[in-house]
Amino acid sequence: MKRYSAFAIAKEALRDHTGWDRAWRRATPKKRYDVVIVGAGGHGLATAYYLGKNFGITNVAVLEKGWLGGGNTGRNTTIIRSNYLQDPSAAIYEKSRSLYETMSQDLNYNVMFSPRGVMMLAQTEHEVRGFKRTAHANALQGVVTEFISPARVKQLVPIINIDGPRYPVLGALWQARAGTARHDAVAWGYARACSDMGMDIIQKCEVTGVKSEDGRVTGVSTTQGDIACDKLGLVVAGHSGALADMAGFRLPIESVALQALVSEPIKPCMDVVVMANTVHGYLSQSDKGEMVIGGGTDGFNSYTQRGSFHHIEETVRALIETFPMISRLKMLRQWGGIVDITGDRSPILSKTPLGGCFINCGWGTGGFKAIPGSGWAMAELMARGRSPLTDAFGLNRFREGRFIDESVAAGVAH
Repeated sequence: MKRYSAFAIAKEALRDHTGWDRAWRRATPKKRYDVVIVGAGGHGLATAYYLGKNFGITNVAVLEKGWLGGGNTGRNTTIIRSNYLQDPSAAIYEKSRSLYETMSQDLNYNVMFSPRGVMMLAQTEHEVRGFKRTAHANALQGVVTEFISPARVKQLVPIINIDGPRYPVLGALWQARAGTARHDAVAWGYARACSDMGMDIIQKCEVTGVKSEDGRVTGVSTTQGDIACDKLGLVVAGHSGALADMAGFRLPIESVALQALVSEPIKPCMDVVVMANTVHGYLSQSDKGEMVIGGGTDGFNSYTQRGSFHHIEETVRALIETFPMISRLKMLRQWGGIVDITGDRSPILSKTPLGGCFINCGWGTGGFKAIPGSGWAMAELMARGRSPLTDAFGLNRFREGRFIDESVAAGVAH
């Protein structure tokens, strides 16, 4: 694989950029692999990458029923943060945030990580107490956050209205090293690195069945034929329940649509990410100048990837009081992704009742920010049978009542 560099760009410019290699190889499935990962989104590709990088396991196939990164990885709003309340959550999200900081160098691919800072507005006294509690918990966890005053909020975000008649801004939980990254580039960078290690990324290859013998996985049936494997990783976000059913077990999750939209591009006016949980919306500005707007999940189960008018109405109406200027913007485009949500609003990274089969799902609205940490932990779990980062996120916690309640941090905010 040719290494990307300023010298390489200059050299290719002299020959009309005709010498670049494909970012990843087109592959056809082999009969057998050591590991098959179902799902070529960020989490699946990151799992494959860290299997190769950290454990030398490269006889790996990543199967994708559509196109690479065409699911939630390409349909999110790119926010990265780790200011979660519970210790297991903070550990895996902070691992992820730290990996994002060096990802461009590690992958030799510019993922456009921007540590611009993320603030979560406190617009009720209840939120003030809750965010101060989270700030204290983060201090004990080694996650750098602070609770800031309304004046500091206004200083960081001049366009905000902190004196709203219904929900004035009373402060905010501020994480300065949080930020955003380019979602497509994250998937492409991992895919390129996996391909360079000899892994097969197979698109348009839908899994139609899971094969097993004596309680252990032996392979999968796909639209491109049967593939045998020793270990199977299911990393398919909103379709996790369907794949689990093929493997013979059930998951305590539900799938719903999460929508977002972007405005027409405007001049730079906001260089941080703002989340307003009380009015249920969040806002940031992309590198192209678009205002990225999102809110909560739809109130009903579905597998749709389309937007809807009610989401525009509810989310924009909620944000206009806090950001009056967005009332004058035109919408450029809108989309939806399918998220799977657990009862405690925390993910599942776990062995399953089927031997050799592992599941990574239930990230809800927080999947993008977790990609590298999730991949690191899932790879360790699959290679060694255990990872300290996944110990608390096993399926058995629902049977044993060991919930990781992140309903405020994950179920409302994103």
